[in-house]
Amino acid sequence: MASVSEMYDVGWEEMRDKLRKWREDNCRNSEQIVDVGEELISDHASKLGDDIWIIYEQVMIAALDCSRDDLALTCLQELRKQFPDSHRVKRLSGMRLEALERYDEANKHYDAILQDDPTNTAARKRKISILKAQGKSAEAIRELNEYLEQFVGDQEAWHELSELYINEHDYGKAAFCLEELMMTNPHNHLYCEQYAEVKYTQGGLENLELSRKYFAQALRLNNRNMRALFGLYMSASHIAASPKVSAKVKKDNMKYAAWAATQINRAYKLAGRGSKENKCSVKAVEEMLESMQITMS
Repeated sequence: MASVSEMYDVGWEEMRDKLRKWREDNCRNSEQIVDVGEELISDHASKLGDDIWIIYEQVMIAALDCSRDDLALTCLQELRKQFPDSHRVKRLSGMRLEALERYDEANKHYDAILQDDPTNTAARKRKISILKAQGKSAEAIRELNEYLEQFVGDQEAWHELSELYINEHDYGKAAFCLEELMMTNPHNHLYCEQYAEVKYTQGGLENLELSRKYFAQALRLNNRNMRALFGLYMSASHIAASPKVSAKVKKDNMKYAAWAATQINRAYKLAGRGSKENKCSVKAVEEMLESMQITMS
């Protein structure tokens, strides 16, 4: 099989730069990282200088994603030789054990790290991830709440807690977590969209109105958010169909739903140019919107 450098006619410098770009962009394209990284560390390790250590870590994590324990172990062994007492390397050892479903052994690694450094947030999060992997959602929620009492500004933890609450159908608490995220990052359209989805799921006229407002806000922040566009259509449609609303509210929400439907159709038509399969999708969307059409009756 041809190597990456032969297939794409690139040198080791370009491969190194590609891995760096993926790290900076926080890309989780594990298969590509394994392909490029394995060749780079196998054939060009001596040329990489100090970059080799961060590349070993990057490739190891990608290898765990791809069930390549052989490659993950190779990278881990090199890191252990260079940094025998590093908490970061111990955490990587724990992650490998997690991938092998040896959770008790992994927990021992994380406990040892926390004994030396009780403020090590990465180790605490790994212990929570083990509870989640074992299906112990209630324990994971409890541990994550305790973690957030100490590290209240951790946005990643708030988001994870919201997901856990959603999986448990505790939408009120999930909404609270997302409200915390929106307060710290009000310009993130995904937080607005997810909050709107939770409110839509909770149901009831008041929640539907909140849902519509936050779907609209998500669209203001990113007018290409199709999920928010569909959400705006659905929430406005349900409000307009409610017998509890006044004629003015019904009329206004029919207008919002019609605008959203027009934007959805336009987006699908633009995406479907020149593709028979996409044109079928456009037709399906048009039929769906038509079937949900609201009348003044």
